[in-house]
Amino acid sequence: MKGNEEVAEKSPENGKPTRAGFHPVDGMRDWWARAPHWQRYGVYLALIIGALILPAPAIGSVMSPESDWTTVLIFPVGVYILLAIGLNIVVGHAGMLDLGFVAFFAIGAYTLAVMGTQHGWGFWGTLVLGVFLAAMSGVILGAPTLRLRGDYLAIVTLGFGEIVRITATNTDAIGGARGITNIPHPEPMFGTEFLLDPAPYYYLIVAAIVIAIIFSVRLHKSRVGRAWAAIREDEDAAELMGVPTFKFKLLAFAIGAMLGGMAGVVYASKAVFIEPNNFPFILSATILAAVVLGGAGNLPGVMLGAFLVAWLPERFRFLSEYRILIFGGVLVLMMALRPEGLLPSRQRKAELHEGTGGMGAMGAEVAGPDSEASAEVTK
Repeated sequence: MKGNEEVAEKSPENGKPTRAGFHPVDGMRDWWARAPHWQRYGVYLALIIGALILPAPAIGSVMSPESDWTTVLIFPVGVYILLAIGLNIVVGHAGMLDLGFVAFFAIGAYTLAVMGTQHGWGFWGTLVLGVFLAAMSGVILGAPTLRLRGDYLAIVTLGFGEIVRITATNTDAIGGARGITNIPHPEPMFGTEFLLDPAPYYYLIVAAIVIAIIFSVRLHKSRVGRAWAAIREDEDAAELMGVPTFKFKLLAFAIGAMLGGMAGVVYASKAVFIEPNNFPFILSATILAAVVLGGAGNLPGVMLGAFLVAWLPERFRFLSEYRILIFGGVLVLMMALRPEGLLPSRQRKAELHEGTGGMGAMGAEVAGPDSEASAEVTK
């Protein structure tokens, strides 16, 4: 009987999965792959409409009864999602472990703060400059370090994040430990005033997230995305097959940094005041946890993970200091029961079971449940 069940799972009839091998998430993916364009665009439109009505007070009374729901949707939820999309390009697509992603977030925020308060620049021009400077910072960091792999690369990126924070603390020209106040708001557009009302900032960050999603999906389906997948699965094999691995790894670092810088500019315009302690290492670790929790490499999963990591502590704020303890326990439990993430991609889930830890070969093999190493350990 058991053998028959295994055959049924591996040999679906007429191209349709049997009940034994059926999984709701896989069923949704199969439907999405076969869906015509009009259905897909209908889903996109429904999601955008849902995002636009999400700040409604009736929803906020349930989702965040002790905080202003629209403000929570901007920070931490919106900013975390935008950061997670950027970090997913580095970790999920290219398979590089980055523990200093907060540095690019800080560079974008300080670009607006310095150029806006000291040189009179407006928000929209500074947004372009902040994205550019963050990308250049990614190139400067990646050029000498991306020949490293795994733990060594993680340590270097962690150090870069701390260097940026400590430099901001010790540099009086950019506010030092006192920080920078009176950061300018975005200039009015379409009759919308960006002042103390959080609603325009929410729509601004939704627009930034939509742009980041389109950019990320297009890259993932392109030749660049295929090169990242090859590098993530086996960098040596990819290089032997003619993939210029260093160039594509550097590109992943620069693009991820761009999205981090964009998030920083938007955050600084809403916060009005920033100081170095707004950009600690724990923020990098939190965004990385969101990517892994949701399912590294799968964009809907990453966004879901970022939403949960940002929202759950706010929802259970009534538990006071115990909310972080409970939140950490939930993360540990999820990683124990579902290490591939809440919504993993099929390819990444297969990598995890093959023994690459679900993030590609990042310096050391991690025995998966179907790997030879796992079989040896269980003897």
